[in-house]
Amino acid sequence: MTEQETANINETYFKLLEQQKFVTDDLDYSILEQHKPNLQKLAEIGNSAITVFDLYQKRHIFNSFNIGEMLGYNLQEVQAVGEYFLDSKVHPADFTMLMKNGISLLKFFQNIPTDEKVNYKLISEFRVLNADNKYVRVIEQQQALEITSNGSIWLALSILDISPNQKNLDEYTVSELLNFKTGKFIPFIEQKEKITIALTNRETEVLKLVKDGLLSKEISDKLSISLHTVNTYRQRVLGKLGVSNSMEAVMLASKLGLI
Repeated sequence: MTEQETANINETYFKLLEQQKFVTDDLDYSILEQHKPNLQKLAEIGNSAITVFDLYQKRHIFNSFNIGEMLGYNLQEVQAVGEYFLDSKVHPADFTMLMKNGISLLKFFQNIPTDEKVNYKLISEFRVLNADNKYVRVIEQQQALEITSNGSIWLALSILDISPNQKNLDEYTVSELLNFKTGKFIPFIEQKEKITIALTNRETEVLKLVKDGLLSKEISDKLSISLHTVNTYRQRVLGKLGVSNSMEAVMLASKLGLI
């Protein structure tokens, strides 16, 4: 990937962040102070690196800093770099993939109800450089910590651990979106040769209209087919993709290049 392509990905990511709508009077940072003791305790008990990213300020506003200890760096080395210490150690190829997944995630959250946003967790494995100048694989779980009254994700929580999987360190990042309420996973798949899901022309047509925001009755009228038939196609698509709702289907199908 060229530097220009990487720059374009970064630009797209931050443009999506800008689309988040915030009312500053609704942002009560005392809430973060209430979270901090529990976050620090979680870091100490689980030896996990905990960070909180503020989507309004577009910066990390809490960092447990024990990421250095996990990777063999001393506290002074971590503090010298500051809040972006981890970013500076991520394998360049993996960092680009994580940014692309971040774009997909932001688009996904734009299209689901507010009360659904708290049910999802992005789980990623990627490589970071340790103090011995060797890459190790880590596993990160990210989810919404606080959502504003208008449905914008304000604070995002990250929990980072050393992955038990230290094989195949030449592989790129692997990410999946988990709906921990239903137990369903949505894989983030970049390699098109891995695609094994096939939708019929009509299933693809219906899913494209769902993506455009049409309701089943509107799709029925547009395609001149019965409402029952439309709903049958929608259920078949959910089954083939292994997801639980239409928004998850749209996201995964888009990621796989099926629509």
